[in-house]
Amino acid sequence: MEFEFWWLLLLPLFFGLGWLAARVDIKQLLSEATALPASYFKGLNFLITNQQDKAIEAFSEAVQANTDSLELHFALGSLFRKRGEVDRAIHLHLSLLEKKELEPQQKLAVTAELAQDYLKAGLLDRAEELFETLDDDRYRQPALRALLEIYVQEREWERAIKAATELERLSGVPFRVEVSHYYCEMAVKSKLANSTSAAKAFLEQALNANKNCVRANVLLGDIAFEADAHKEAISTWKRIEFQNPEYLGLIAPKLLSSYRALNQTADGLQLLQTYLQTYKLPSLISVLYEAALAEDGATSAAKLARAELIKMPSLNVLDRLLQARTIVESEHHDSTDNQTLRDLQLMQQTVRHAIGNKMAYHCAQCGFKAKFHHWQCPACNAWEALPAESATI
Repeated sequence: MEFEFWWLLLLPLFFGLGWLAARVDIKQLLSEATALPASYFKGLNFLITNQQDKAIEAFSEAVQANTDSLELHFALGSLFRKRGEVDRAIHLHLSLLEKKELEPQQKLAVTAELAQDYLKAGLLDRAEELFETLDDDRYRQPALRALLEIYVQEREWERAIKAATELERLSGVPFRVEVSHYYCEMAVKSKLANSTSAAKAFLEQALNANKNCVRANVLLGDIAFEADAHKEAISTWKRIEFQNPEYLGLIAPKLLSSYRALNQTADGLQLLQTYLQTYKLPSLISVLYEAALAEDGATSAAKLARAELIKMPSLNVLDRLLQARTIVESEHHDSTDNQTLRDLQLMQQTVRHAIGNKMAYHCAQCGFKAKFHHWQCPACNAWEALPAESATI
């Protein structure tokens, strides 16, 4: 194909059009930049250097110089919230809402900011009322997340289930774990009100929402246990192995109690031994040790603790071994050197001092430390964020 030389004539034209477009963009950027007050850029600089007090002063000046800029107001309001000066943020956004010239979309934006102010201030009723009005597509998901937080704080579980289900539909993010715990909370409430049938129904819904909801089977087993239906309780608790075996330690003492009630203690101990060998859970060692101490005496308990200490070195297991040895020596006090007994007691005291009162459960979301297991973190409200097993020491 021959080259068309007339195309060369168009090159200067294309170059000129590109240069003109670039000049227009540059002029527009410069005009927008010069329209912003200098205090705005000062505020940005203070934010970058983490000088929030000076940033607030600078943005306050910028807002006074440009009262029509919603973005500047929102930036200042966000700073107020971050600093804990929620009253100032509320006043700022209420003043904006009083402006009659706000367009509908602008009014929605201000309402969303004010709702966040109320939430931060703990004024949940006012925050809930405003978030429920934000049905625009742009704000619906953030509003639902905030409403879900409010419903959980207020323990309005039915509304929490509805909000989580809608949020899952809109965002595509699963909320099955959370929904299953909301049903469990409703079951606990029904159980406390002596409505066993309602509690069971809620727990079945929890399992329908999340088949791996360990808490639902823990509670179903508890209901059967309290009704002396020990075979049913054992059968229910055994399902936990196939959901998440790490939680077996939570039900091990109750599982053994049900076997005792059926005069099948040996079977229960054998099952826990199998769990221990398979999953190596430290909490099972404690249950088996206490059972050995109660059923067979300190010598048997010491033998068990010694064997487990060889497999899994741990101060907790060492403490149990020393406890059992102390009991054994005390029972033979007449034939035992007093110094030996005192040495054992001293070693046990030293080990317990090393263990201390450590908070053994650590939230994976926020790092909160707890002495006991919680299904919901008391600090950040995340579900199943605390491990089933305490940290081994």
